[in-house]
Amino acid sequence: MKTMLRFITAGSVDDGKSTLIGRLLHDSKSIFEDQLSAMEKTTKRRGLQGIDLSLLTDGLQAEREQGITIDVAYRYFSTPKRKFIIADTPGHEQYTRNMVTGASTANLAIILIDARRGVLTQTKRHAYLASLVGIPHLVVAVNKMDLVGYSKEAFESIVAEFSDFAARLDIEDIVAIPMSALEGDNVVEKTENMPWYEGETLLSVLENVEREQDIGDFRFPVQWVCRPGQGFRGYMGRIESGSVAVGDEIAVLPSGRNSRIREIHTFDGPLLEAVAPQSVTLLLEEELDISRGDMIVKRDNQPKLSRTFEAMLCWLSEEPLDAKRKYLIKHGTRTSKIVFEKIDYRVNVNSLEQESGIASLSMNDIARVGLRAQHALAADSYAKNRATGSFILIDEFTNNTVAAGMMT
Repeated sequence: MKTMLRFITAGSVDDGKSTLIGRLLHDSKSIFEDQLSAMEKTTKRRGLQGIDLSLLTDGLQAEREQGITIDVAYRYFSTPKRKFIIADTPGHEQYTRNMVTGASTANLAIILIDARRGVLTQTKRHAYLASLVGIPHLVVAVNKMDLVGYSKEAFESIVAEFSDFAARLDIEDIVAIPMSALEGDNVVEKTENMPWYEGETLLSVLENVEREQDIGDFRFPVQWVCRPGQGFRGYMGRIESGSVAVGDEIAVLPSGRNSRIREIHTFDGPLLEAVAPQSVTLLLEEELDISRGDMIVKRDNQPKLSRTFEAMLCWLSEEPLDAKRKYLIKHGTRTSKIVFEKIDYRVNVNSLEQESGIASLSMNDIARVGLRAQHALAADSYAKNRATGSFILIDEFTNNTVAAGMMT
């Protein structure tokens, strides 16, 4: 079975992001004939030669030009080796929240740099955000190499400057590729224009990068208690991480009661073992008082249970934070009231400076905060487990999502 890789593209305005996505789809034969025909006609109508590959993502640009709220645009394609989901994220600072949203489920980030302009403030901001949400793989795509004469020196200078900055971030794997999305150099096929580059093409990196498996600590937030009859009491939900097998000793949080897995059911029938991200129904040997919001974990491998914790928070709402108000926290399947105890600092996402003395947060602000929940939450640090280390905050009056957070 082909694996799935989710990746985001991020970059500054006019650095060729739309053309790169178009080139990837075109050269990997992922564009339908009618799409190709329509693009050719539109390109001709504009008095241009060939095919304007950026037309595939022009809808998003049109929205941006009209001042409409921009969301993340998703595109799908497949090769014989792997399936892909691209999250095309806006580059402007005022869309920081949109990039955080798109990056939160990504396995890899492509950060485009215009070879003529080099490393910009936006480049650093995108790299920081990729690091913040725990993306393990980063591709630095130095684009428009054709406009600097395919210069090895220009490429190496940009890579050196980016590497100096990236050393301050927590990113495990960084690959730099010189390319021209317009000409197709090193996107899907190797180019002869840069014989000095001996690395992989972009598509080769995407197809072969190791995708981290969702194996780890077993975490199962209960979504629903299933009781179709007297003889059946099952707990339904999705395994967020790890695996579970019949006979495993488990604990239920926050009560701390213990039992053992008796049966595992799925839509396709019973299993002896299940792994993330399967949706299953668990039956236990003992009848315990379990409800939506509880978490089933391995008895000898439990997350921290606490009402107070610290987190990195991205404020998403146009309404600024009112630290005196109560908000709701949704963590897994549990919802609880929460209050702000402190704002340690706000991060200047352009310079990475930590600004203290902050009393409130505005849209797109990122800050380290201290929170206290009404009920204890079974949580891991985000660095250890992205599923159980993340949460959202909700305005209890409007029911709007106002912030996304990562527990530290």
